[in-house]
Formats: sequence, structure tokens, C-alpha cells
Amino acid sequence: MREDEDRTIDDRTGGGAGGDAGTGRDDGLRRSAAFLIDEALGFLFPAALRAAADVGVADHLVGGPRTPAELAAATGTDARGLHRVLRLLATRGVVAEDEQGRFALTDAGQALRSDAPYSARAAVLMLTDRTMWRPAGELTHCLTEGTTAFEGIFGMPFFDHFAQDERTAAVFHVGMAAMSDPENALIAAACDLPRTGTVVDVGGGHGGLLLEVLRLNPDLEGVLYDQAHVLAGHRLGSDKEIADRWTLAEGDFFTAVPPGDVHLLKRITHDWDDDRCVTLLEHCRRALNPGGRVLVLDAVVPRGNDPHQSKALDLMMMGSLTGRERTEADFAELFARAGLRLSRVLPTPTVLSVVEAVAN
Repeated sequence: MREDEDRTIDDRTGGGAGGDAGTGRDDGLRRSAAFLIDEALGFLFPAALRAAADVGVADHLVGGPRTPAELAAATGTDARGLHRVLRLLATRGVVAEDEQGRFALTDAGQALRSDAPYSARAAVLMLTDRTMWRPAGELTHCLTEGTTAFEGIFGMPFFDHFAQDERTAAVFHVGMAAMSDPENALIAAACDLPRTGTVVDVGGGHGGLLLEVLRLNPDLEGVLYDQAHVLAGHRLGSDKEIADRWTLAEGDFFTAVPPGDVHLLKRITHDWDDDRCVTLLEHCRRALNPGGRVLVLDAVVPRGNDPHQSKALDLMMMGSLTGRERTEADFAELFARAGLRLSRVLPTPTVLSVVEAVAN
């Protein structure tokens, strides 16, 4: 049908002159235009996802399907507007509408509930927060000026903004924990750790990864290293199984890091430019016990044109922070500058890899 319609349009406009070759070219350009326009509208899906997460729609679908009017009454929202949001989410399989006009959570949408194991709600709110959303709309600035867009919008660098805005800091740390929880046990199992010794989780946030590392390795001890206001929300004390095998250490990893046999840096290096990463890695190298290793747990950007989450996150880093996602060669160069040597890259079942370095 589309080819017939296109030929009719060509005949009316004279676009068919030149024969089938011209028509085929025009068909391809029309398909390209339709594809690009559809892609440009793609930002509205995360906008709808954020709106649904923000008002807690999923929490009111635990008992089964409900109409937009019922959900609006439960969430204090406008029924017509909520229906429009849910209708778009249904096109991507987050919810499904039945013949009675009721919406239900799909299997794919279950983690949008705030009470779900490995709930993604806080992660969705973080990733679509204004601190990420607004700079993403200013990527042209990053291209023309070669700098992050964040400071021009908010008046200061990303982490300085955190220090002055408790709301943003809370959204970030809770959201990062929600983003990390489903992957921590898988990553901990993929790390090649010594049987005994001390593991230092550098910039480890609330300690979700270290918790899983200590659970899996009963003879290891751990240090959770971060700034004081972050450590205040740590979760290590919630598990009696690891009692007496962990300590907290406050500080700035650009100044120093605690000594240990293994230093873990999960989703840390991608926040920072190369020079800052080298400074951090140098501190890790100096603090390593003999035979120790640095394990950078980050996405490694693959070659080729296939989709990979690192390629999207890289633009978030460009817009809001000074860092970037890196290739294996990029990591090797960073390590070399810090007096380390890339020893191997271990895949995990998650988007992250274990990029291992040893002292030269």
C-alpha cells in the first residue's frame, strides 16, 4: 500500500519523472524521514515513564488491572491525562490495556513498583531528573564548546550542586542504589578476589556492592570509603552475616584512599575526565598492598554499531559531568599513566565489566 500511495504522490507532483529509479530513491527518503521523526519523538517515552513513576501508578496496580479513573483517584491525578500517559507506556510493554479499558502491569513493568524487590522506580527518577534531563537537551553546547552543559544551566559543576542541594543529592544516591542493587551480586560473583585480605570499596556509596562481596567471601574484610554525608546512609549494618568484617572510612578519593589488597571502583571513573581519573588511580596504586589489584567496574564501550547501554550513558556523562564511558584501549592508557598495567577484562552478566589493573 505504501508503494502505491507513494507512486500516486509522485505522479501528482511530477516526482516520478526519471522512472523507477527516481521513485525508489524518493521512497527511501520518505522512509528515512519517517524513521528520523519517529526517533525524535522517542524522548516522550522516558517523560511518560518518569510521570508514572513520580505519581506512583505502579503501586496501585498490585491488586490487578484498574481503569484510568480509578488510578487517578488513587494517585490524585487527572484521569484523562493519566490515560494518555499509560497509553504510551503500553506501546513499550510497561503496562497493558485490556478490552475494558483497564490497565495492568506487565512482567516488564513490575520493577516500577516502589515495594518490588530490585525496584527501579528510584533509578528511573534519577535518570530522568532535571540534572540529567536538562543538560541532555543542550548537547549542542558540548559539541561547540567542548565542555559539559551542566554548569551553564545550574551555575556550578555537578557534584558541587549536590553539596548545596539536598534534594538532588538524595535523588542521586537513592537512585544509584536502585540502579546498582540488581547487578551487585552478579558483579561480586564475577570479580576474582583473594580468599583473605581487605577489599576497599572506593566511592562505594551506601555499600550495596561491598555487602555482596562480603557475603560471597566469608574470609574477606571490607572498607567502605566515601564522604561522610554519603556513608550516613550505608546499609552494611543490616546483615548480621558480615558483622565485624567491615569498617567505614571517610574521605576524598582525590586526596587519598585507604590501604587494601583490592580496590573496587564501581561506576566511578566514568564520572571524571582522564586527568582526575589518573589522580584517583595513582592514589589506589600507592595504597595497594604488595600483589594487590585495582578492579574498575564500569561499562566498556564495544566496537561496532550494535546497541549498548554505554553508548547512551556516554552522552549523559557528556551533558552533565566531565567524564565518559571508555573503551578497553582507553582504560589501558589511563592505567599506564597512573603506573598501573591492564591485566584483563572480565565480562559480567550486566552491562558492566571488571577491568583489572596491577602495579607495574
